[in-house]
Amino acid sequence: MPSVVTTREKIHHPATESLDLATLMRTLGDPVRLDIVRLLADGRPRMCSEISAAMGQPNSTCSYHLKLMREAGITRAKQQGTQRLISLRDEDLEARFPGLVEVLTARL
Repeated sequence: MPSVVTTREKIHHPATESLDLATLMRTLGDPVRLDIVRLLADGRPRMCSEISAAMGQPNSTCSYHLKLMREAGITRAKQQGTQRLISLRDEDLEARFPGLVEVLTARL
């Protein structure tokens, strides 16, 4: 009987030093994504379903936004069973662009 090798998908996150301000700002140009940043700014990781409910968006739409945000380096996704917990990479963003998170989360 052949052995079954299971490989765990590694979730790619860009390195802090490779974060690009133009990419971040282009990604956050969508009001829904900016609202997601503000939601995650409290430091509590959330599942996609929680975020989509809070944003009033379908899960598929939320997943799309979260993928773009992760690829830009704004959020971090951590595998937990079949779910992914999403958090803001606030420390990485602050290290690369001091003051950016404060500007993004300010309520005007």
